[in-house]
Amino acid sequence: MAKATKGKAPRRARRNISAGRAYVHASYNNTIVTITDMDGNSVAWSSGGTIGYKGSKKGTPYAAQLAAADAVKKAQTSFGMNAVDVIVRGSGSGREQAIRAIQASGIEVKSIMDDSPVPHNGCRPKKKFRA
Repeated sequence: MAKATKGKAPRRARRNISAGRAYVHASYNNTIVTITDMDGNSVAWSSGGTIGYKGSKKGTPYAAQLAAADAVKKAQTSFGMNAVDVIVRGSGSGREQAIRAIQASGIEVKSIMDDSPVPHNGCRPKKKFRA
């Protein structure tokens, strides 16, 4: 009987994405940076926890800076990305620092947009206290 040989799977061609979007989700506890192509498909991501910080250190501006630089580096090396639109969500301490890190990492920032969720009428208030 002839032995069936396993062939190597054909290597996938490297997608070249020149422009994309960088989503910065800055909460008080962590900062998550996701880089997508223009269709919204995730290309690279990083966060304060992925960098190696735990607990309250994840929410610091320095952790956000490292996370943004890491995500951009992944996108540049794997996909050759060189321009992004930055979309920022949340009011954490790392939002400004993440944007600065994206700009400093050699990728062109075309626009910065704040897309933080804003309550229009807020939550329903608690029932009135009766003594």
